[in-house]
Amino acid sequence: MEFKISELDGYSPQIGHLILMMNYARYTTLDAVKGLTTEQLDYLVNDESNSIGALLLHIAAVEIGFQIEIFDSRKPNQKEMFEWGAAYELGDLGRAEINGNPLEFYVEKLNQVRNRTLKELKQRDDEWLYEERLWGNDNSNNYFIWFHVFEDELNHRGQIRILRKMLPF
Repeated sequence: MEFKISELDGYSPQIGHLILMMNYARYTTLDAVKGLTTEQLDYLVNDESNSIGALLLHIAAVEIGFQIEIFDSRKPNQKEMFEWGAAYELGDLGRAEINGNPLEFYVEKLNQVRNRTLKELKQRDDEWLYEERLWGNDNSNNYFIWFHVFEDELNHRGQIRILRKMLPF
């Protein structure tokens, strides 16, 4: 394996850099959950915590949310909210709905979502990264928003590492 930020075949230079950073974040996330059982993925430290499985699905939900907002230029529809709402919100809804899945389920969801991101980014150029847009009520651009996707993943990966150390089994 190589750990370099460089050009990536098939992508404009800056988009390639962004993808390589996203890939590294994903590599470290998957490494943090390697070998976990369904029981470990569902474990809750307390009544207000999120499970490792819920955090993995949340990572996918954040990315799909930005796909819908940025690539599709819309808000999630009712079907998408039904599928991804618990993972996006976490908390009580996540604790109630996200459980009983093996690691492969979460990895597949992460891969499906990322595959669309890669396909969409392949169709764009570096100029697109710098296009300005509102993010909530703040001025932003596509580059920052996609940086946020993997920055959010890294934050939750840190939580996952802590939760893994707290597993009683």
